[in-house]
Amino acid sequence: MNTPAFSARTAGGIFSRLDIEWAALCADTTVQATVADWLMADRLADDITSVTDGLADGMTDRLDCRPGPAELLTAIRTGHSQLADAALRALLRRAATDGRSATLAARVVVQTMIPAAVRITRSQVRPFGGRTFDDIASLTVSTLYAVARSGRIHTRSGRPAANLALDTLRYVFAELAADRETRGEDFAAADDLPDPAPGPAELAAAAQVRSAAAAAGLTPAEETETSSARLELLGLVLDAMETGALSPADGRAIAWHHTATVPDLEAAARAGTTVATWQRRRSRAVARLTASLHLRPAA
Repeated sequence: MNTPAFSARTAGGIFSRLDIEWAALCADTTVQATVADWLMADRLADDITSVTDGLADGMTDRLDCRPGPAELLTAIRTGHSQLADAALRALLRRAATDGRSATLAARVVVQTMIPAAVRITRSQVRPFGGRTFDDIASLTVSTLYAVARSGRIHTRSGRPAANLALDTLRYVFAELAADRETRGEDFAAADDLPDPAPGPAELAAAAQVRSAAAAAGLTPAEETETSSARLELLGLVLDAMETGALSPADGRAIAWHHTATVPDLEAAARAGTTVATWQRRRSRAVARLTASLHLRPAA
């Protein structure tokens, strides 16, 4: 789902440094020309210009009026979901190649995902000790960069930003598990991620997901408020149902537990089965969803 405009300076540390570095990249004429060439080649320049005209933070006065990195970032964070997805996929395709172009593309991906990286970092800081915020932030950013360069996200169905966040979250969990007494965090841990203030595009996309989820029986029809983490999970479940990776019953088994908070006893009664059978169904459904999200060789 689209990430609203956000300043990482409020988080400090590595996120502030990334913001400073990004400002320098946006002012670099070589970077401007490179990104402008990408957008022309991908036939995204006109759409991005129409969405970001006058909005991009960091636009510089230049003879070349084609959209550059600042406009691209603004389009992905605040543009229409279809344009944001197309632009992010194009970046991920380039990030999966070799050379300076791939490095720059991955760096742009990281900048677009900083709001999600901040939420992931904050969700993993524990009040009783463990790694510091800065340590986890560095781990999260490096993991996000590696996922962006992996060459798999752009081949996967569903929203690329949600897939990036989910993979990064999963790998950060795995890395930090050895430092903690509590193990086995699953999708429910994403509920700890605080939501940023949504923009108009994100509100519209959220409404579409809620409507589709209610129509599929994943959530109550009257539900009007859902956290971004739950919406991302609902979106992934809906995508998996559409591709056949999950059956409708599988989707309900996951959604009722993780997004609609339906107790197992009530869920089993609705499904006409026992609690034990329902829990086994959910376990298998989560395994199938996870398998569908695993990194696979690039096409």
